[in-house]
Amino acid sequence: MATFGTLSDRLTETFRNLRTKGKLTPADVDGTVREIRRALLDADVALQVVKDFTGKVRERALGDEVNKALNPAQQVVQIVNEELVGILGGEQRRLEFAKTPPTVIMLAGLQGSGKTTFAGKLAKQLEGDGHTPLLVAADLQRPNAVNQLQVVAERAGATIFAPEPGNGVGDPIRVSKDGVEYARRHQHDVVIIDTAGRLGVDAELMKQASDIRKATSPDEVLFVIDAMIGQDAVNTAKAFQEGVDFTGVVLSKLDGDARGGAALSVASVTGRPIIFASTGENLEDLEPFHPDRMASRILDLGDILTLIEQAQQAFDEEEAMKMAEKLANEAFTLEDFLDQLQQMKKMGSMKKMLGMLPGMGQMKQQLEDFDEREIDRTEAIIRSMTPGERRNPKVLNGSRRLRIAKGSGMTVTDVNQLVQRFEQAAKMMKTVARGGTPQIPGMGPMGKPGASAKRGKKGGKGKSGGSRSGNPAKRAAENAGVATANANPTGTGFGLGQKAPSEADLAEIQKLFGKS
Repeated sequence: MATFGTLSDRLTETFRNLRTKGKLTPADVDGTVREIRRALLDADVALQVVKDFTGKVRERALGDEVNKALNPAQQVVQIVNEELVGILGGEQRRLEFAKTPPTVIMLAGLQGSGKTTFAGKLAKQLEGDGHTPLLVAADLQRPNAVNQLQVVAERAGATIFAPEPGNGVGDPIRVSKDGVEYARRHQHDVVIIDTAGRLGVDAELMKQASDIRKATSPDEVLFVIDAMIGQDAVNTAKAFQEGVDFTGVVLSKLDGDARGGAALSVASVTGRPIIFASTGENLEDLEPFHPDRMASRILDLGDILTLIEQAQQAFDEEEAMKMAEKLANEAFTLEDFLDQLQQMKKMGSMKKMLGMLPGMGQMKQQLEDFDEREIDRTEAIIRSMTPGERRNPKVLNGSRRLRIAKGSGMTVTDVNQLVQRFEQAAKMMKTVARGGTPQIPGMGPMGKPGASAKRGKKGGKGKSGGSRSGNPAKRAAENAGVATANANPTGTGFGLGQKAPSEADLAEIQKLFGKS
């Protein structure tokens, strides 16, 4: 996650230095705690939070749970992870809905914190969960705030209640009350009230927010805070807690490049849970906040559970069964490949998905270089084919490939590479469908531990276990693959037994979409 990138790098480097130590001395623990303290302070985490956090880590790291551990460095990482989960709120907290609809959700925060955009994101997510949300335009002060909410509501497919034009005209308290009554009459089970903000905390802002709360009796008051505002995040959160007393926090703009560590302090300082995290500009870029998963991302341990959940939302189970049947019958075509690409696009950014894998923080440059537009280019090439060509790529002769290249705005070489990569992917999928273990070029054999070593012994008398193919080019390529597999280290930087994708892995994923 971009906002916590620097903090993640510093902590990962600190733990990497512990790997070589079989036993940790008090000096080692003090040095590690000192580096953690510096990393947190540099990331703008509140001073009191840093003191409490490092104090707990030091006390536990010097205790018996580390001294008696088989892998002390790994145990320290576990301690830091658990304490980080603690300052992020401990357990996940979901929205609480009223027993008698409508559930009223009031949004509060400074101007520019992302309240209006979050209102649209929340409405879209609630729509997907079967609710009928109503957006209430109670920000009547900021220029064009009502128009912005109307645009967001239209994109989200949600109903909006906006009786006043805004731009300084209208009573926000009256609009909020009328919005709740409108929702009750028109069977909307959730009301989301978008209130006004200010450039800074002032008495007028707090009075208006407090009056809206008294008039509507909201079930949830969500404080939306910009993760990029630095140390002022804590002071702003305290001011809103005293003036409005919110029930939950929303972290916005977590895709930014600021240090963002002050946002980590909010839950600890206010005692209010973080409920949502906004991770992008699209309406789909909203995640329920899981403290344990966020801690894992910060420590570069990955977030496999969120990745699985996104895949489950994007992939249709019935379609998946049909695809499995096609693979088993060796009937996988370019049309099916196109369907799979489109389902992958529904999951969101490929970079974000890869970033959720353990150890990917060590490969930031490779992730940055990963070109997601290759999926669009691949899709353009396949769409330029006739249905018969998609079902049977073997009919693609030179003239057909030239026509496809011109139709998609690509080159014949691009078309040739796509066909070649598709054939490789189809071959691997068939192998998996038959219960075999595929081998990806440049990545070595995949499968059970020790399988490659056994094959190497059976394959020939050579000590190196290299290829004995009669084709010199093929032999060189296969030997290079074996060398790459042997050279790849296992485990992450702090020895948790999880393997990060290598540069070759990322290259292969990129190639599957069209270009090498």
